[in-house]
Amino acid sequence: MPIFGLIVLGYLLGWREWLSGESAAGLANITFKLFMPTLLFAGIAKASLADGLSPMLLLAYYLPVLLVFCLVNLIVHRQRGTATPLGLTAAFSNNVLVGIPLVTTLMGPQGLVYVFAILVFHSLTLFSLHSFYAAFGGQDKVDGKALLKNLANPMIIGLLLGALLNASGLHVPATLWRMVEWLAQAALPCALIVLGVSLSRYRLRPSTGVVGLALAKLVLFPAMVWWLSGQLPGLNEAARTVLVILAACPSGVNILAFAKTPEDTRSVSSAVFLSTVLAALTLPLWMLAVA
Repeated sequence: MPIFGLIVLGYLLGWREWLSGESAAGLANITFKLFMPTLLFAGIAKASLADGLSPMLLLAYYLPVLLVFCLVNLIVHRQRGTATPLGLTAAFSNNVLVGIPLVTTLMGPQGLVYVFAILVFHSLTLFSLHSFYAAFGGQDKVDGKALLKNLANPMIIGLLLGALLNASGLHVPATLWRMVEWLAQAALPCALIVLGVSLSRYRLRPSTGVVGLALAKLVLFPAMVWWLSGQLPGLNEAARTVLVILAACPSGVNILAFAKTPEDTRSVSSAVFLSTVLAALTLPLWMLAVA
């Protein structure tokens, strides 16, 4: 309730224009470039890195990603005859704005170690998949430089710096660490408010395709991760819980950058909006399933 309550608060701030466009952009910038990277840095710096480096962890998440991506694109490509970002919409979770607050709230900072490996490869893997698919479909060309930039964003840098501090065994002075903790505490409420503000810019245009995308994202994808993570060896219950929560998150808003036509923009924005609303119902059910 607090998590989705803050999303609703952000939506109201954006809808009523109590937070101007310039102010919302400033809040998003400081959240993504300072608060969230600091939260990830603090969480990884004191976590057990060995738990988050299992190849099975990556397999349990990214094999379902590939299957959902290919399945949705196969269906939509047959219908439209061209490449679309709808497969990306069904496979790309909002792990930053929704996943990290959920994992941190439910499991504490120690749960972030399982987010570490997923987040490092998340954008690079999925954006690369879509770029190659779009190039194959004749819609666009693969931009290698843009893909590599995904590894240089502040959140990945925060993760890597935290991992380096963890591996080095060095200790941060107590006064400086208190500043880190204060900045990290600002990350979760600001991230959720930013998500709500961004949703206020979109309008829901329901259709059979949009509902299907939302169900693929919120039901099919996490169900595949839930089943596969239970079959693979070496994954404890904490790791499985984090993987299912990340898979069950709604579609990420940054997928809209890949929409090239008005029809794609309407479908993606509606799917992001609808999946975020429905996640308030489906996420608690998935939490219950893995509890």
